[in-house]
Amino acid sequence: MFINKFALIAATLAATASTASASNYFGIGENRNSGTTLEVGLVRAETAGVVNIYNYSKGVQGALLGTQTVNAGANTDVRINVGTNNAYNVLAVLEIDGQAVTSMDFDIVK
Repeated sequence: MFINKFALIAATLAATASTASASNYFGIGENRNSGTTLEVGLVRAETAGVVNIYNYSKGVQGALLGTQTVNAGANTDVRINVGTNNAYNVLAVLEIDGQAVTSMDFDIVK
């Protein structure tokens, strides 16, 4: 009986986790054009949150380059002011209630 309850709880948690992660994502390609405004395109957020853009050199999260709030649901044509920088690779992180829920790294075409 205990094993059956444990299996049910584990299956429920796994299903919940996969549903939550599927609700938060970036719909961007791998390369973006350089400039002071970075266009990340579609951002899907389960609830309102913030997209942070970081320098991502050699696989290491670096300086914060810019931030933009997003609403719950599909946010199309999201643009983030990243100022003048020399980043060739950046990391976009979607945070909800201060917790990173999804991220994506991509290249900047210079």
